[in-house]
Amino acid sequence: MSSASRCSCASSGSRLTIKGLREGTLGLAGLALLAFAGAGAEAWFMLAVALVPLGDTLIVLRNGGTKAVAFGIHFATAVVVLVIAGPLFAV
Repeated sequence: MSSASRCSCASSGSRLTIKGLREGTLGLAGLALLAFAGAGAEAWFMLAVALVPLGDTLIVLRNGGTKAVAFGIHFATAVVVLVIAGPLFAV
């Protein structure tokens, strides 16, 4: 059974739209923090935001997705976010 047929609440397109809205909102919130609160607040925000792709990794694995997608896309994104957050703590 494919992951698209498991979710009767939304089509694949609508799920991608929701995911895009989520990512865009987090990006705008991060920019606002950087502009108005400074690098320290941004660093802590990015640590919290890294939980999102880590959660996505688990969702993909638990729902029959490939390890390549789970680790190559979602887990890698979490690592990149954490690596970028590191220098922000030094500022």
